[in-house]
Amino acid sequence: MPFKLGTKTIQLDTPFTHNDIQYPANWIRLASEEDKSDIGMTWEADPVRADDRYYWDGDINNPKALDDKEESDENGNPIYVKVLGVVDGKPAMVDSDKRLVTKGLKSNLISQVKAAAGSILAQTDWMVIRKAERNVDIPTSVADYRASVVEKAAELEAHISAVTTVEQLISLDISLPSDK
Repeated sequence: MPFKLGTKTIQLDTPFTHNDIQYPANWIRLASEEDKSDIGMTWEADPVRADDRYYWDGDINNPKALDDKEESDENGNPIYVKVLGVVDGKPAMVDSDKRLVTKGLKSNLISQVKAAAGSILAQTDWMVIRKAERNVDIPTSVADYRASVVEKAAELEAHISAVTTVEQLISLDISLPSDK
């Protein structure tokens, strides 16, 4: 928790000099609010860091990209994914025919929803396999639950795809139905 004295920032338990007076390291702890105010010292709250999942370096003025971006070099030429190939009879990394794409927040969040839904459904996948292999009915409650997970995941993906700002993305409730 920093303190401001004029244009200087003074940390707790740090000695400082102001108007040719030397103050000991414990002065801020021992001084009353009135003493601090008398010399022009104010408390400055630490800045609130923006969520690093959505902003670069915790800076609200530097949001991460929402959409995927096909990468290009400094001349605007497309960049392709490198694969192991052969050049002059020796193994070397060469361009594939697949463009290099940096995934945006929306793609990453949709992937997380898909993974979470898959993890939830995996718990009852054995019943689906049993139905396919031996025609043993899936309990209605399990079938309904699986359908609700699939429906909610599709709904979340649509909501994520529709956002146009990072703030809208942050405000989404991306929870899937909990375990049955």
